[in-house]
Formats: sequence, C-alpha cells, structure tokens
Amino acid sequence: MRKIQSFILVLLLLPALAFAQQLPTPPALAAKSWLLIESASGQELASQAPDERLEPASLTKLMTAYLTFAALKQGTIKIDQMVTVSEKAWKAQGSRMFIQVGTQVKVEDLIKGMIVQSGNDACVALAEAISGNEEVFAQMMNREAQRLGMKASNFRNSAGMPDPQHYTTARDLAILASALIRDFPEDYAKYYSLKEFRYNNITQPNRNRLLYLDPTVDGVKTGHTEGAGYCLISSSKRGPRRLLSVVLGTASDNVRTSESLKLLNYGFQFYDAAQLYAKDQAVSNLKVWKGASPTVKAGFTNDFILAVPKGYAPRLTTELLSQLPLIAPVTQGQVVGTLKVSLDGKPFGEYPVVAIEAVPLAGFFGRLIDTIRLWFN
Repeated sequence: MRKIQSFILVLLLLPALAFAQQLPTPPALAAKSWLLIESASGQELASQAPDERLEPASLTKLMTAYLTFAALKQGTIKIDQMVTVSEKAWKAQGSRMFIQVGTQVKVEDLIKGMIVQSGNDACVALAEAISGNEEVFAQMMNREAQRLGMKASNFRNSAGMPDPQHYTTARDLAILASALIRDFPEDYAKYYSLKEFRYNNITQPNRNRLLYLDPTVDGVKTGHTEGAGYCLISSSKRGPRRLLSVVLGTASDNVRTSESLKLLNYGFQFYDAAQLYAKDQAVSNLKVWKGASPTVKAGFTNDFILAVPKGYAPRLTTELLSQLPLIAPVTQGQVVGTLKVSLDGKPFGEYPVVAIEAVPLAGFFGRLIDTIRLWFN
C-alpha cells in the first residue's frame, strides 16, 4: 500500500500547454535548483533543474528522521529510551546539540536536537541506536529511498556530511519531505514547527526563518555546506492546501528564505485547489473476474487534489480507463486503472487509480464459470 502511495505521489504533472500563456511566468530564483509541488498530489507547479544531482547537506536529516519515526512506530526504539552517546557521535563535526560522550540522552531529545538544532551528533546517536552503527544505517537510508521512489539519491551518512557519493535532487527531496508529512503527520506537527530547543544549557533557534516570518509555514528543514550552498525545504498550509518548495544552492540564509517564500506565494496566488475525490471514495466499481466479489471499488488512498489556474476548477472533467480484464486476486492498493483529467476538453494529466479494497479468489466453480465467460469476451 505505501509503495503504491509513493508511486502516486511521484507522478508529477504540468498544467496543460493551452493554459500556460494565461499564467504568469514562475519567479526566477537565485538558486541552483528548485521545485514547487502541490503536496497532496505531487503535482509540479514550477521548477528549475529539479533533477540536477546536488549535495543535500543537512536536508539529509529528513531521511534520518523518516527512519527514526518508522523505528518508533515499529517499536525498534522507544520515545523515552535512553541512548548512550558514543565517541563517534560526540566527535561529530558541524552543527551540534552538544551531547557528551558516555552520557545518556532520551530519544526524544535527540529527535529535537536533530530537527531543531540540526545536530549532526544527534543524527549519529540515533543511527547507532536504530541500526548499531552509521554504516548499516546508511544502507537502510538507501533502501528506503528506493522504496519511496527516490531514483537519483545516494546516502553515505546520517547527517549530510560532504562525500562525493552522497547526493540527491530537488525532486527526490520533494518526494521524501512529502512522504514524511504524509506517513508521520503527528510527528511532523509536533517537532518541525518548534522554533527553539534547549539542551545542555544551550538554547539554539530553528534555522528555518520562515517559521518566524510566515505563520502558515510549519517546516521543514534547512541545510548548508560550502559545496551545497544554503538550502531550504519549506511547507506551507493555507486553508486545505499544502504546498512544498525545495530551494537548493543559494548564496546566503537571507536568500534561501526570501526565494522560498517567493515560490510559495506564487503557488498560492495563481493556482486554486480542486479536490476531485476524497480519500477512499469510489471513482467507480470495476468488474472483477474469478473473484469472491464481482466488483472492486477503485479510487485514491489520499484526498485527490489538483492545482489548477485560478477560476478553471469547474471546467475540469474526468474519465476512468480500467485495466481489463481485471482478474482476482486483487490486492488493496493495486493499480487497476487510470484517471484522465481534461481541462476544457484538452488533456491536463493522468493518474493511477487503485483498488480501495481487496478481492480474493472465488471458489472453484466461480472461477470455472468466469473462465468460460472470458473465452467468449
């Protein structure tokens, strides 16, 4: 199911060319690479070199956080568990939460140190608590990246320390940030909007300055190294809509902040959100052969929302193309069709539709009857 959700998420679509001239040109940003998406659908609204391979710096910590939240959910670690700080974690270079070797630190404090203070030492401590050592954790990061559909990423460490084989793209980071918000909404809401955290008698502010400038911004993460420049992934929720921007390779903290806000404002100002279907709402009931049920409900596992040019939402139309013949067993989350979306009769995009429920095999005689019927179809 989660794999199908990720597949849906990464299907990015552009507004139809017929309407491109009616939209203002996206802002030109002072950045190496950038991407703006509608978070609910993964729809791309604007971009510049989104597939260029770049150093992610501390944006890497989103994957470390994703695996940490997954480990908490699976019970591999506990939120109040005490973690003994290793010498490697204590010696971590760059931004730190200043944990001391040999001391014990709560997992929750390490999470806050990683997210709010961007502590490299916290990342190493969490990686060791989850997998034993950072090298094994990096393998977990790469497996998870592949599962999420991050096709152009490779991780070598948990914190984003520079390495020639440690890289990603704006598109992959958008996939990761969207998955974090989607799969762990409570953890995201609890930690990513924190403006400061105090540990070891040292108070450090969240480096994401948009948290202070725009009340609709509730995350996500900053990053900086000499090679990566100043980077920022931002998420803003205004009303029912959430937009996600990825801005990589700017010249300063001020620039990454202003350019990210410029990009978010563009998306909210010039696009409307159209919810075509609610989560688990049946788009259609499709015929199933050889199944315990003669039909299966087809729809989306999340609210299906598209961004359309201002004023154009009522002019959208949809058509469902099913995969025929659909033969049992059908698993929940299995792709069973394609929803074609048109705007004023012109193609606007295509999205996979999945089975909302499972349909097991019918009994012997039911399968036999449908086998005979298929011969005549």
